[in-house]
Order: sequence, then structure tokens, then C-alpha cells
Amino acid sequence: MSEFELIRRYFTRPATNVLLGVGDDAALLQVTPGCVLAVSTDMLVSGTHFFADADPFLLGHKTLAVNLSDMAAMGATPRWATLALCLPEADDAWLSQFSAGFFALADEYGVALVGGDTTRGPLNLSVTIMGEVQAGLALRRSGACAGDEIWVSGQLGDAALALAHLQGQIVLPARDFSACATALHQPQPRVALGLALSGIVSSAIDISDGLLGDLGHILQASGVAAEINFAALPVSKCLFGLLDQARGRHCVLAGGDDYELCFTAPAGQHHELLGISKQLDLQLTCIGRIIEGQGCVVLDASLLPMVLESAGYEHF
Repeated sequence: MSEFELIRRYFTRPATNVLLGVGDDAALLQVTPGCVLAVSTDMLVSGTHFFADADPFLLGHKTLAVNLSDMAAMGATPRWATLALCLPEADDAWLSQFSAGFFALADEYGVALVGGDTTRGPLNLSVTIMGEVQAGLALRRSGACAGDEIWVSGQLGDAALALAHLQGQIVLPARDFSACATALHQPQPRVALGLALSGIVSSAIDISDGLLGDLGHILQASGVAAEINFAALPVSKCLFGLLDQARGRHCVLAGGDDYELCFTAPAGQHHELLGISKQLDLQLTCIGRIIEGQGCVVLDASLLPMVLESAGYEHF
């Protein structure tokens, strides 16, 4: 199968909201008047971000989901994406399932695939996603202020716990692993939440490298510090019993792969955020507050600072 046959067979479809899509030297896109373009790129590398024998349908889902999560963190509506594939071989069965998983999620969020590239080599998947957000309304990392509350969506740590099981670092009961594996392989991008938070929150980020590491980016960009109440962190039943162990604490604070949103908001928005939680049927939890200073302190049940083993995933 040639490169162009591969693209035609698995990645070329009629696209909406596109002046010119797959098949030319570049796509032509028309941004909605009054909006600005939000652009983000994520790369998934075999052996680093996923196992080489990962289910291709789930991998197709995750390849797009991690990019949609970036759009959510900006309060942007996702519109278009490009996909670059480095493949060891042109495997029909693998490509069929991968593209099915990718497009199932793309269709759910109205994302058009408008271009990309393919080449032979070690398995590597890269998406550039583009979205629209009204001028001046994008969520940023730099707006947190002392007195703001710190919130997170969903539950933290399950994906990292599932990965630890797969790496042989811990053994989970079959039922617990099955529950946690969904968080690892099929993260749910919080696009609707990001849109709902526009005009309400002071800063936001998606949690890809662990709560402490990603919250740290907000703190650095905003020039503030944070206090986190460890007992308030939302976790599943699978993880709750492990919170007195280093492994459990690492998963919830620094494990990564959560793809939930962490955001800050003035205390006066507390009840409105609870209303958004109810409206979206999505757990939103206040986990601490922004304070003056630098860094982040995690407080135990006695409100004493905890000694932390790690602060988040580092690529280098």
C-alpha cells in the first residue's frame, strides 16, 4: 500500500467547516468572525506514552483525546486537526481500528481532519488541533489571584494506578484494574466544562503530567502560591485505600494522564461552579486555595505540610 493510498483509504473523509481539506498542499480554513484561533500539538511515542501492543481503537481515541483536553483547558471549541503518523508498517487491520477510534471521537466533538503526514519508522503519533474561542475570552494559566479557590474536575490518579499495574509495580484486583484502565486508555476530554467556565474562572490547565506539576504551571505564570488539602482530593474507591502509601499519593498528586481540568476561581463563584457541576453531571471539587508567595504546600488531615516524593512527570 502506498502512502497516498493509505491516506485515501483510512484518513480522507468529507469535511465540514473547511474550505479545502485533505488532498492538497495545505488546508484552507475559515475562522468564525470575532473568534481567535487556538492551536496545540501533542505527540504520543510508543514505549513512552503507550505500549507497542496497545489496542489500536483505544489508541486512536486517546491520540485525539489528549489534544481535545488542551482545547478544553483554553475554553475553546475544537474545529480542525492534522495527524502525522510514523508507522513501522502499513498494517490494514491496525489502521482500520486506529482510524475508527480517532474518527469516533472526532465525530463526537465535530472535529474535521484536514491534513497531516505519514512516514515509515518507529510508531509515533502527532496531532495538531485547532479550535476557536471568542477574542478576549480564552482561559489562561496566568490569571490566578490570592484568595481564589482551586478546583479540579472528575477524579485523579486512576490512570496512573492502571499504568503502575501494567508495569508490574503493583497488583490490582481484576475489577479495580478494569475500572482504572478506562481512565488510562479512554480519557474523556472536558470540552463542555471548558466552555462553561469561560468568564467565570481566573485560570485553567489540563492535568496531563500530574496535579502538582500542572498546577505549578499556573502558579508560576500567575506569580502566586497554593495550599492543597490532601483529604479533599477526589479519588475513586480503587485508589482511596492506597492513599496512606507512597504509591497512592504519587498517583493522585503526580501520576499524570488524568486529562481532567484544574482551575482557579474567586470564592464568590463557588455556588455557580457547583451549578455547572450539576448541569454537566460532572464532579467538580474545591481542593484548596491560592495564596501569596511561591510554590505549593499539600496539607494533611491535621493541616500540616506533607513531605512529597515527587511533583509530576518530567519528559527529560
